[in-house]
Amino acid sequence: MYMQYEESINSLGNLKIILDEIRGSLDIEDIKKKIEELENKMQEPNFWNDLKRAQSITQECKSLKDKFEIYKSLEGRIEDIEVLIELSLDEEDENTKQEIIKEIQEVSKDIDKFRIEIMLSGEYDRDNAILTLHAGAGGTDAQDWTEMLLRMYTRWCANKGYKIETIDMEMGDEAGIKGVTIRVIGEFAYGYLKAEKGIHRLVRISPFNANGKRQTSFASVEVLPELTEDQDIEIRPEDLKIDTYRSGGAGGQYVNKTESAIRITHLPTGIIVQCQNERSQHSNREAALKMLKAKLIELKERAHKEKIEDLTGELRDIGWGSQIRSYVFQPYTMVKDHRTNAEAGNIQAVMDGEIDIFINEYLKQSRNGKLDL
Repeated sequence: MYMQYEESINSLGNLKIILDEIRGSLDIEDIKKKIEELENKMQEPNFWNDLKRAQSITQECKSLKDKFEIYKSLEGRIEDIEVLIELSLDEEDENTKQEIIKEIQEVSKDIDKFRIEIMLSGEYDRDNAILTLHAGAGGTDAQDWTEMLLRMYTRWCANKGYKIETIDMEMGDEAGIKGVTIRVIGEFAYGYLKAEKGIHRLVRISPFNANGKRQTSFASVEVLPELTEDQDIEIRPEDLKIDTYRSGGAGGQYVNKTESAIRITHLPTGIIVQCQNERSQHSNREAALKMLKAKLIELKERAHKEKIEDLTGELRDIGWGSQIRSYVFQPYTMVKDHRTNAEAGNIQAVMDGEIDIFINEYLKQSRNGKLDL
């Protein structure tokens, strides 16, 4: 235990440096001033007359307070650990040393989590996410792989405390899923999941091949922010082609006998979105429009255009790039992210939703300018 204790003491010094860097990045003194200014605005007699403005100010104040309180809590925990260290020097108490090791490990995890959340400062990072998976090359194996990825993200969401809602799903012909769109509900859902955009590659012995040959399959992951009213954009009605169709079902009494499913095509860019999971045509239309607006905003930013009207069909494939990550089941087990070089040997843990190693490394490197985004 002596070596572990000494290593923990040494790591505490690094944690203090990291926390000091966080303090500078946040500008704690400036946050305190901003909180005071916002609280003064909230005390104004006519504050709630403009509901939209009031909600915006209240949300900003809460966000700043949350950051400030987390920082002060971490600072206080490190000070408490330092007191425990002094006590352990006087008493040579093994139990106290065990407690110190445990406390340092826990505060280290919380500091790392806080540092990641500070990185999530983009305009849409706090928003819910719209996650779409599509089977690529590989036939039935690719469709099975798409279903495996859906399970992985579902497990990850459960671990994070995020809720999910299925917007649209097309089942595979023999097995798996051809495509699925889900809504991930929770703070920073988009900020985290944006790290997953791209092509995901699977290498394994195919369960659908009688000869037991190794098969390579691909699936694409698209992640969009679910826009709030403040972030909404105008789309010209004449730019939309809206089709209705009958939703798929399990058969018999469960088949939807009305054309409630919606498919919307944005004519200038050729972008197509669809929704069939809501109860009414109106609800499906609203959900599809939300997805379309999110796609157009992302496309506008990637294309460096000032207005949605400036986008044309030649830009519609932006975002479909080469594989970002490989999942190898045979002849060895390894998951490797090709952008950051982050690796994990326990592939089953990854498929059970333990993907934070890849997400966090992506966020760190993109923050430091090491990635071409």
